[in-house]
Amino acid sequence: MDGSVAALLFSLVVLFSDSGSSQTYVLSDEGGLGRVLDGIGGLSGGGATSRLLVNYAEPFRSRILDYLFKPNFGASLHILKVEIGGDAQTTDGTEPSHMHYENDQDYFRGYEWWLMKEAKKRNPNITLIGLPWAFPGWVGHGKNWPYDFPDITATYVVNWILGAKQYHDLDIQYVGIWNERSYDVKYIKLLRYTLDKSGLEAVGIVASDNLWEPIALSVLLDAELGGAVDVIGAHYPGTTTVTDALKTHKKLWSSEDYSTFNDEVGGGCWARILNQNYVNGHMTATISWNLVASYYEDLPFSRDGLMTANEPWSGNYVVESPIWITAHTSQFTQPGWTYLQTVGHLVQGGSYVALTDGKGNLTVVIETMTHDHSVCIRPPLPAFNVTSQNATFQLQGSFASIKELQVWRSQFNFKTNKPSFFEKLTPLKLLDGSFTLNLAADEVYTFTTVTSGRKGSFPDPPPSARFPKVYKDDFDVRNPEFSEAPDFADQTGVFEYYVNLTDAGPHVFTFRQVLTQRPVTWATDADQTVSVIGDYQWRNLTVTCDVFMEDVKTGGVFVAARVDKGGQSVRGAKGVFFWVFADGSYKVTSDLAGQTVLAEGKSGTRAYVWFTLSLSVTGQSAAGLLNGHPLWSTAVVPTPKSGWAAIGTRSFQLAQFDNFAVAAQ
Repeated sequence: MDGSVAALLFSLVVLFSDSGSSQTYVLSDEGGLGRVLDGIGGLSGGGATSRLLVNYAEPFRSRILDYLFKPNFGASLHILKVEIGGDAQTTDGTEPSHMHYENDQDYFRGYEWWLMKEAKKRNPNITLIGLPWAFPGWVGHGKNWPYDFPDITATYVVNWILGAKQYHDLDIQYVGIWNERSYDVKYIKLLRYTLDKSGLEAVGIVASDNLWEPIALSVLLDAELGGAVDVIGAHYPGTTTVTDALKTHKKLWSSEDYSTFNDEVGGGCWARILNQNYVNGHMTATISWNLVASYYEDLPFSRDGLMTANEPWSGNYVVESPIWITAHTSQFTQPGWTYLQTVGHLVQGGSYVALTDGKGNLTVVIETMTHDHSVCIRPPLPAFNVTSQNATFQLQGSFASIKELQVWRSQFNFKTNKPSFFEKLTPLKLLDGSFTLNLAADEVYTFTTVTSGRKGSFPDPPPSARFPKVYKDDFDVRNPEFSEAPDFADQTGVFEYYVNLTDAGPHVFTFRQVLTQRPVTWATDADQTVSVIGDYQWRNLTVTCDVFMEDVKTGGVFVAARVDKGGQSVRGAKGVFFWVFADGSYKVTSDLAGQTVLAEGKSGTRAYVWFTLSLSVTGQSAAGLLNGHPLWSTAVVPTPKSGWAAIGTRSFQLAQFDNFAVAAQ
């Protein structure tokens, strides 16, 4: 529908909608105000959810970032929360730690530093939050538990915050405990002490990034703990809170929410969450998992971001409905604005919130999402039957004199499948501080005195395309901002650029798996390390790579094809895996665990010597070359029909890779 026609129709609806019965809702500050808004945010991590974003070429990468962070353009996010990389699988991949080992510190690993700087560049006032999902193995002294040595864990986390400032001029405002895992009261207190001792008194602690209880009760019963915790953060609260949390008088956040496929249905879910987290639960911040779906689509929780950017090879990205639903609130409020006490549910379904900056500005957001089309995945929200209704909003108190409101509307139109998002309509003239409108199901409105809202746009991105069938990387050309090679997605272990100063030949610049100890895990990592790449639909392909083992006794490396699982399911990955070992043997298996053997024998391979592996898979046949010579072949490959290419190691051990290439049919 043409924008001018839509605006005219809206004006007519508002003008004549009071011909029927109408429910009146008062918006006033006369009885005082509610809680202070802390903002709307996105979460990069938990894990490796922004992995492919850094590989986009310009100008497409900057355009994606603008849609996320640029004020008065797209989502205009107030908050960016990132994973403090812990070297372990945390949903869709691993993110590298700033301290792989106790005597090792490097604050240029990974892409979260870069992402925070890009967000800050666009919005200098954005709130930055860090949270660990996992920890390097040394933090737990070999145990899967970081609290046995709370001083070590606290120092490790505080080092990350100090490094953010020292090396990137980033001020982290909040830090969490351990994502969705048990908290330890002694550790929280020690973390507060360590922050203060390090001059980080302004950094607040969020606890416990899990459920409302038992942390809320612990805060009530322990005054010292209450003094250490600044925010009670719950995950997927279903828009409700608990009495104990309210009694703490702490900030209440939905510190991770949404987790929903980002089509129109997901946008409807997000609309309900953003309003009703405050209406039902008095939550003043809501953070989406995840920020941007920038990981291979066949990994877990495909396209659960606010938008999708998972094709750096083509430059294609998709600005999804949650971007514009976020804008309905984020473009017309800021952290520090205050909710009115007069918020609530609409009689015929839906909800409304109102916020003010205390300087005469007012923003009202109304949603009428139905249960049929906007059910959240984690967890399902309660069902609401929403019917068409007339609603009168009466402005009182300091807002009674407002004469005009800007109007923005989104209509999902699930029946016609012709949605419209974040459409600017004709400003609304108020009569005696009142306006009446007809609300249909599955709509979002913003009425505001703020005039700076904008629906930003760029030229259409390039069309979607499959991953290139021919791909090569010699790891010689590298971006110094990042430690990872383009398009490789680590699923267990950490693979980084490496300069091999002991090699004067062709292998000076390589790709190295750097972990030698199992991390303190969050998900179920594999016992092997593995990094996947390419097109999940690949069936017939040849994978070639130079390999270099650095463990004389137990060294082992592989190249693989048709790898069918990653993320939290990586332990059960199937495919065709061609292994060589430092003891001079080889093995071909149909699983990452190496249990189902298709072929095996002598290879003559050993540590500290470069070898070239080549694996070809066609139909149900596979063959392997070593240094260009046939080593094995098999005519029965009981594997998945398709999957990624991959490289990896036998266990957590040092190994190098070079001259990686794929040719797919």
